[in-house]
Amino acid sequence: MIKSLYPCLWYDGNAKAAADHYCSIFKNSRITAENPMVVTFEINGFKFMGLNGGPHYKFSPATSFVVECETQEEIDYYWEKLGEGGSYNQCGWLDDKFGMSWQIIPAVLQKLMSDPEKAPRVIEAFMQMSKFDIAALENA
Repeated sequence: MIKSLYPCLWYDGNAKAAADHYCSIFKNSRITAENPMVVTFEINGFKFMGLNGGPHYKFSPATSFVVECETQEEIDYYWEKLGEGGSYNQCGWLDDKFGMSWQIIPAVLQKLMSDPEKAPRVIEAFMQMSKFDIAALENA
């Protein structure tokens, strides 16, 4: 039986800065160990490892972290904090200043998308959005 399963994120020498950044944004987060090669940290009880692997590999949107938000205030907060110094994309996606892709989505999205009548209007609405607007989706 495996003891744990967690992602290892490859950074170009700035794993500690990335871990500090993420821990400053998410409540209940902390650095659990560090050495010159790796830093391990937890975000809301989920373990991550940051590896100072060098310039050989870069992040891509093929891997992203989803932050499911209950309120518009949460969406606004994570959108601003994680996107600062990075770039904002379509449909709730952003790349942070370290190149990691994030999806900042409303928790209600799954419910809205499961309604066969409403789903096409919801898709049409969010395809026009960068940051999700919960009220606009609910009124679509």
